[in-house]
Amino acid sequence: MQSLIAGLPPEVARRIHPDWQKNEADYWAHRNELLTQYRDQWIGFADGHVIVAGSSPVEVFHKAQDSGKHPFVTCVGHEHEPSRMRRASFNNDTTYSRKPLTQCPCEGA
Repeated sequence: MQSLIAGLPPEVARRIHPDWQKNEADYWAHRNELLTQYRDQWIGFADGHVIVAGSSPVEVFHKAQDSGKHPFVTCVGHEHEPSRMRRASFNNDTTYSRKPLTQCPCEGA
């Protein structure tokens, strides 16, 4: 299987950590084995094994990134399908005073 890096612009591809590249290559070498246990699940793969698995791409991504191992994160069996991750929760700005924001007219409006 061709590396996902192959589809990136060269200036972006150069910034990918070599450990991530190794983890991606190792994933593809183990993919057939992983399909039986992890099909349709999100996983973080590093150092030759699954380091985290689950149904939430955001949770898996964050836990995998916390490992510091530059993991390859994918949904097993759906590696080349487009997907979007969005974080639905965020920390509120506790310093916001709740006063209305100033409105500025836009030129040309």
